[in-house]
Amino acid sequence: MSKQVRYGAQVDDASAPQQRSPVKSWAKAIWADFETDPEVVAQVLPRPLEPSGEPRVHTNICSVEMDSGAKFGAANFTVRARHGDVEGEYSLALPMTTEQAVVGGRETWGEPKKLAAIDVTRSGSYARGTVTRQGVTYLELVGKVLETLPTPPPRETLDFYFKYMINPDGKGFDSDPALVYCRRTYEIRSFERMEGEIILRDSPFDPVADFPIRRILSFNFLEYHSDQVGEIVDRVPGEWIAPFAHQRYDGFSWKR
Repeated sequence: MSKQVRYGAQVDDASAPQQRSPVKSWAKAIWADFETDPEVVAQVLPRPLEPSGEPRVHTNICSVEMDSGAKFGAANFTVRARHGDVEGEYSLALPMTTEQAVVGGRETWGEPKKLAAIDVTRSGSYARGTVTRQGVTYLELVGKVLETLPTPPPRETLDFYFKYMINPDGKGFDSDPALVYCRRTYEIRSFERMEGEIILRDSPFDPVADFPIRRILSFNFLEYHSDQVGEIVDRVPGEWIAPFAHQRYDGFSWKR
């Protein structure tokens, strides 16, 4: 019998390629929400998304540990948005520390994931999270845990993503982008209130500093597990998304 070549076909059944079943994981995270300027939110939303009635930014930095023992860091920076009558979050920055975490989300749901260095530390009541890319620590959440709060019920969220690939000739996309709804359910096992600071430093590739922090709305340290499921709900013209492709690809010019 010939040797099995690992680059050869791996077929479990006759279905199309699919991601492996996710391994259970728990995250330790700092979550913070703040109020910003409505006109800033309006500028970053591709059609058909529109601002919601609340100019809210959500940001989080977390350390994730899988049941397998594997660990990685993750973070998110979103603005509140709506698609018709449906409200959710639109992510502008979704950095991860590993290639595996980046590829799965980008290719499956169209998440704007990029590789970054992410760190979360907790010492007593002190907690700090940082995200660093291209030599800039552009996002930092730091503060003091003040009290333990009752464990909340599972939290459900909806995120909007645009799934697309750049055309092989480098001009535009190879098909009309898909608008994806990604629904997440968070199982929270600990929840603590913090008092802290949101630090947004200027970066040419991750310009979160363009969002004024008018008022901090919430600041928490929590441990959670999350599940997610996505679906394509619409196709949109490529010209609607092309001017925003730089949100996902550093330095990409859609006019090439």
